[in-house]
Amino acid sequence: MEFRRIKFVDVAPSEAENGRKRQKLQVYADSFALDCKREEDNSVSVEEGNKLTVKLKNGRSKKKGTIVKNHSSPSLLIPVIDSELYPKFGISSVCGRRRDMEDAVAIYPSFHRQGHDSAAIGFHYFGVYDGHGCSHVAMRCRERLHELVKEELESEEEAWKGAMERSFTRMDKEVIKWNESVVGANCRCELQTPECDAVGSTAVVAVITPDKIVVANCGDSRAVLCRNGKPVPLSSDHKPDRPDELNRIQEAGGRVIYWDGPRVLGVLAMSRAIGDNYLKPYVSCEPEVTISDRTADDECLILASDGLWDVVSNDTACVVARTCLRGKGDIQAPTRTPPKGMVAEAVVGSTTGRGVGEISDTACTDASVLLTKLALARHSTDNVSVVVVDLRRAA
Repeated sequence: MEFRRIKFVDVAPSEAENGRKRQKLQVYADSFALDCKREEDNSVSVEEGNKLTVKLKNGRSKKKGTIVKNHSSPSLLIPVIDSELYPKFGISSVCGRRRDMEDAVAIYPSFHRQGHDSAAIGFHYFGVYDGHGCSHVAMRCRERLHELVKEELESEEEAWKGAMERSFTRMDKEVIKWNESVVGANCRCELQTPECDAVGSTAVVAVITPDKIVVANCGDSRAVLCRNGKPVPLSSDHKPDRPDELNRIQEAGGRVIYWDGPRVLGVLAMSRAIGDNYLKPYVSCEPEVTISDRTADDECLILASDGLWDVVSNDTACVVARTCLRGKGDIQAPTRTPPKGMVAEAVVGSTTGRGVGEISDTACTDASVLLTKLALARHSTDNVSVVVVDLRRAA
């Protein structure tokens, strides 16, 4: 069992309240989209308090924001600015009882902008990828899929279904080609198959615009919208025994064999995924796309891998998330101590300022962490990754 050390980074300095010091939550950021072309072109310096100045090569600078540390680039501090271009969100990702962490999460606020002036509207990208066989396909999706979506949107604005489908198809082809040519020297799947054909990943992606929520799903990760206290599924799990998926597999000449649950050819427990070249055409990379209009009753969006959904229902996840957002605190996190070897990451976004109902700065992070703890307390045996996005409009 691999042991990993939990790191702590302060979100912002806090003073003693009511004679007691408030405990600080450690936050990480997997990935953010900066305004400049390359992150390497920036240098960062910290001013007084929680103010942040980003110095660009052209001599300009940007101020304000909460300091968040990027664990993929330890030397980089990223400003999270409180505006319509940076939504509030939280992430928690744990290895759980698995030997390896194969999940990946991608967050790109304002990855695409409609318009080119100061009034440009930001489209926000959120993705959860659950790898199988190894983690490198999920990691590749985290690094690349949002760029493909952006390219498709720029070529055909608002044609959401076609843009998502083409993006996933391009991602699948890139992964297969990349697997055949570039595989990390330390990749454990290299010992199984030289070309890594037996590696793949699910992908559930949400693009949030000011008036729509676009979800593309490929696999058994899931997106659930909490609207007026009720869960609204925005994706449907691609399981091999789902009637339409079963028919598609059989028509393509494949079989679904029950081996510890339904599996494609007795191997893969999902019927759609990116990668898995050895199971094509039975395993498809084509996503199912849903386009929902945003309403005033929308509270939050939950994206998570099946490590959560295997043991937590949509209703329960919705109740937990909205309770954290409302700050009632009447739901307590399980006190069960996770087994050794589990590693947790938490991300908080747009923590400056407050929205409707006096939202706690770390409400979304609290919700995501609480959901992962609930999954572990209910003995989830898989990696668990949860993203919670606050959808409530600012007053």
